[in-house]
Amino acid sequence: MDSRSTTRGHTAGRERQDETPPSNVLFVVLDTVRKDHLGPYGYDRETTPVLSRFAAESTVFESAVAPAPWTLPVHASLFTGRYPSQHGADQGSPYLDDAATLASVLSAAGYETACFSSNAWITPYTGLTDGFDEHDSFFEILPRDVLSGPLAGAWRVVNDNDYLRELASTLVRLGAMAHERLASGDGADTKTPSVIDRTTSFIDGSESDRGWFAFVNLMDAHLPYYPPATYRETFAPGVDPDAVCQNSKEYNAGIREIDDEEWAAIRGLYDAEIAHMDAELGRLFDWLRATDRWAETAVIVCSDHGELHGEHGLYGHEFALYDELINVPLLVKHPAIGTERRDELVELLDLYHTTLDALAVEPTGAVGSGTENGPVARDPTRSLLSSEYRAFDEVADPDPGQRAVIDGRDGTEYAFVEYAQPVIERHHLEQKASEAGITLPADHRAYSRFRAARSTDAKYVRADLVADEGYRLAADPCEESPVDPADDDIVAATERALARFEDAVGGAWDAPSDPSADESDAFAEADEATRDRLRELGYLE
Repeated sequence: MDSRSTTRGHTAGRERQDETPPSNVLFVVLDTVRKDHLGPYGYDRETTPVLSRFAAESTVFESAVAPAPWTLPVHASLFTGRYPSQHGADQGSPYLDDAATLASVLSAAGYETACFSSNAWITPYTGLTDGFDEHDSFFEILPRDVLSGPLAGAWRVVNDNDYLRELASTLVRLGAMAHERLASGDGADTKTPSVIDRTTSFIDGSESDRGWFAFVNLMDAHLPYYPPATYRETFAPGVDPDAVCQNSKEYNAGIREIDDEEWAAIRGLYDAEIAHMDAELGRLFDWLRATDRWAETAVIVCSDHGELHGEHGLYGHEFALYDELINVPLLVKHPAIGTERRDELVELLDLYHTTLDALAVEPTGAVGSGTENGPVARDPTRSLLSSEYRAFDEVADPDPGQRAVIDGRDGTEYAFVEYAQPVIERHHLEQKASEAGITLPADHRAYSRFRAARSTDAKYVRADLVADEGYRLAADPCEESPVDPADDDIVAATERALARFEDAVGGAWDAPSDPSADESDAFAEADEATRDRLRELGYLE
């Protein structure tokens, strides 16, 4: 069934005639938040009274799909409008390399732009803060010059070399380990209030005649869970965060068992973290209202990915593309779409185009326009605000996802997801297993890459190591009973859509090639100062 015909365009444009379009955009990512733990999506615990009130004045999307199950590639897609295999920011090459971003386009158009987060991936080192006039990570782990100048060159050479990729991944592993250390214990609840304070300060000081774009990432719901005492007492009374399993690798490696009671405690801590974020978000929303900025501000709230708490025998957001990870919450406040609930399929990378549309900005003329790494043009068929949303047949130069839908010629909408090279998670998993005297089997899903096509009714996941999985989501929303495409026409059509997407992005993944390089080659052009800096950081002997 073509879900586009039921919803597309029935509010777009009408409100624009009656109301002044917003001049500002507030874009909030609730990192690692599952939609089924939020009030707007029917959760029976009052974790999100603020979001529930916000839902009444926004559009709530039921079938929003993230392009990957973890932060870096998802944010790179939000900032570029490209799929992960197009922008290339992943654990194998953990940086957004020379790509024109949403922030750079908006800055060139005269908007003041800022990015505030407590996520270790959203830093100058990965390139995700490129283009923002202001940015502040409340999780600065390494000096700002680590990925600048000759260091950046050495980093890229290393990452482009299969043999040395493990050496290079040390840098990003440090960030992951530092998060685990700094997010726990005393002071763990201080980052989100600081992010909110910094955001209000930026908005209050904005002097642009055009308006502003503020991007905020709130990290509390990411492992480990150490919510403020007030919220812990409400949602996880009597639970000691240090007494429950806070390391997903211990569970996924088979070292640590978790019973129902402990899962309930873990979910209680998770809910407490969400409640804390919701309250802080409410503080920002209330301030925007009190300062008469609310009506002139478009607001986007989503998650970049979800989290598994024992479902499918997994913990965390690694090694899988189940819906708990990729079917994420999305709420949008803008007069062009009014207030409603929408069931049709949307993709998070559409938010790049939606933001441009909200501010009526064309990337043409921005730095890098017309070049290979220039900004993606604003596409009304990918804007949630447009009456042309997902009318892909009209696109002159379709992207891989659009092409895969168009070539299906059956009117079914699909979203596409990619998960490549889980370097860090695999490393930590192997390390934990080794410490426990466990050898992971060669066919463990940690060694596999995944791609998926998802419609509102079906999903097909292709892996390069473990078995593929197909599901009829309408009948099996928890994805507990895999369906062979040979036995189901809808799943078979979804598998064909995935194959078309794979062809459009360069084909299905093959097995990694054998290592063939020498360490000395990677740093041949690095000067002695660069080598000394790398030694200080522990990357060279």
